[in-house]
Parts: sequence; C-alpha cells; structure tokens
Amino acid sequence: MMNNMKKAAYSFIILLGIVSLLSDMAYEGARSIIGPYLGLLGATAATVGFVSGLGEFIGYALRLVTGFISDRTKKYWTMTIVGYAMNIIAIPLLAIVPANGWIYACGLIILERLGKAIRTPSKSTLVSFAASEVGAGKGFAIQEALDQLGAFISPVILFVILTLKGSSGTKNAYAVCFLVLGIAAILSVIMLLISKKIYPTPDAFDRTKEAEGKIHFKHSFWFYMVSISLIAAGFADFSLISYHLVHQNLFADNMIPALYAVAMGVDALSALFFGWLYDKKGLLSLIIATAISACFAPFVFLTGNTALIIVGIIFWGIGMGAQESIMQSIVTGLVAKNHRATGFGIFNTAFGLFWFMGSFIMGAIYSISLPALAGISVLLQLGAIPVLFIVRNHVTGK
Repeated sequence: MMNNMKKAAYSFIILLGIVSLLSDMAYEGARSIIGPYLGLLGATAATVGFVSGLGEFIGYALRLVTGFISDRTKKYWTMTIVGYAMNIIAIPLLAIVPANGWIYACGLIILERLGKAIRTPSKSTLVSFAASEVGAGKGFAIQEALDQLGAFISPVILFVILTLKGSSGTKNAYAVCFLVLGIAAILSVIMLLISKKIYPTPDAFDRTKEAEGKIHFKHSFWFYMVSISLIAAGFADFSLISYHLVHQNLFADNMIPALYAVAMGVDALSALFFGWLYDKKGLLSLIIATAISACFAPFVFLTGNTALIIVGIIFWGIGMGAQESIMQSIVTGLVAKNHRATGFGIFNTAFGLFWFMGSFIMGAIYSISLPALAGISVLLQLGAIPVLFIVRNHVTGK
C-alpha cells in the first residue's frame, strides 16, 4: 500500500499540475495564435522567428540567475508566485494592442517569458522535491500531462471563438481570445496560493542528502547540456509553424488553435509514456523521443499536404512532451538537492540560448529556402543522439 508521504507527494504534484494547467491555458493558448496575430499586425516571418526565439531565450536564459537566487534565498514559493502573476499582466494586454502595433505585442510576449524565467527554476525545484518520493520520471510526467491538458483545452476554446467570429481572423476576434485567456491566468495564481497554504514546506518530501561545499556538477551534466542544446537549436517554435501554415494558405486562421490542440494532446500523452519509460530505461527514452521529433520539419514545411502536415505536428508534439518531462527528470538525477534550482537554471539557459539561435536562423532563411530550414532542423536534432548515447553508456551507466 502507498504510504502517507507518497500520497501527499502525489497530491502536491497534482495541485501544482493544476496550476500549470491553468497557466498553460493562458500562455499556450496565446502561443497557438501569436504567429498569425503578429502577421495581422504587420510582422514578417523573420520577425516572428526572431521574437519567438528571443522570448524563449529570455524565458530560459534568465533562469540561470533566478535559479541561483532561489537556491541562495530558498524563497521557492515567492519566486514562483511572482512569475505566475506576470501572466495576469501580459496576456490580457495583448487584446488592446493597436493596429500595426506588432512591436507592442512583441514586448508583451517577452514580458510573459520573463515571468516564466522567474518562476520555472523554483517551481521545478518544488516539483522535484515531491518527484523524488514517487519517481522523477513519473512525477514530472504527471506534471507535464496536466500542464498540457491546459495547453490542449485553450486552443480548442480559441478555435470556437475564432470560428464564431469568422475563420479569416480579425483583430477583434483575437482580442476576445486574449481576454478569455487572461481569466485562466488569474485562476492559476489563486490555485498556486491554495497549494502554498496546504503544503508550505514541500522540501520535506525529498530525503536525499544535500551536497556540501561549493556548487559542483558532474561531467555527465555538461555532456547532457551539449545534447539538449542541439535539440533546442533544431526545434522550431510553433509560432513559425503557424505563420507558415497561414502564410501559405494551407490552413485557415481558426484551424491553427485546433492544430495546436492536437500537438498538446500528443504532448500530454507522450509525456506520460516517456516519463514512465525514463524510470524504466533511463536516457534511452529521450533518445527515442528525439529520433521521432527530428522528423517533424520535413512534414510541416516541405509537403504542402494537410494530412502529412498533421503527422509532422504530431511528431512536434512528441518532442515537446519529451522536453518538458524527461529532460527535467534527468536534471533531477544529475544534480544535488540543494543545488537543483541552479542546475535547472543552467539547463534552461543552455536550452533557451540555442532555441533562440535556432529559431532566428530558421525564421531568417524561411523566405530563402524551406528545404534548408527543414534540413537544419533535422540534422541538429539527430546530432544530439550520439551525445546522448555517450552520456548513457559512458557517464550515467544507464
């Protein structure tokens, strides 16, 4: 039978999962339509690629700083609450951006990513405490599944709104979408405060020893950083994908959230499966997921066939599920308890930096050569696999 500590750990993971569900309803819903919205406001493909990449870079890179601050101050709850509260500001304000005001919209996108940079290392550390009690892969997989349930629900809601408002997509229709998403952002903060009230000291779940002395990371950690950097550089942001689908008249505006919902549904299921597989097979789970997700770009950018594009989006969703569950699980196993927020910060900084560079490069060459774009995406992701085998066979021993 399950002991009381494990039951409490599961309850805590589910509570924070509900917070993520509501937060992702806000952010991922916005993400599903931001590409066409920026295009409507006058942005180019290069701008969409640059801003989405820059937003991800800021959202990831600053985690190095916020993770270090979290470990030093141990204010994990405070940092998490502040970060989530910034969603309440950024998402609804996208509704009142003026016509041709794509610069203002870009600023709000970056503000939202700043909020994620503040909250994520602390929140991941809180989850890791409970995950150490139930299994790192399983714990983060549950978190990711709930997270992506929200990312699935909100695009469906946006699909309904845009369909009722007209499939061509108008600024007024998008404004309604962002205001609805703002409600979810508010509810996420309320749920987070409830979670803190019930479990004020979640570090009690983690009974592993804390490291003594200066912060030190294993060689395996740095090999791992190389592999995830290659994966990030080759993984195009959905804003560029959605821009392409609308720009090439492959799908109507109202279908973009529905396609994103498909990706997020796949994300949730793959997170559960690969999280379970990680607890059984270790890094082999990430190797398999990377090999599958590397195939998305040719299907999305080169075929022009709606059915094959959907297949590519499914591959993209598998990659997202792996990134959000397995990758964090691996960090939990490589870094000591009291240095974990710093470890998550370094991990996210590397991931964000290379995501930014990859997104910018792919956005810049979009109008020059779609085959080159797809080729770069595939080669970079496949290039991570040999490095992951090195980590698995010669460093981690799994």
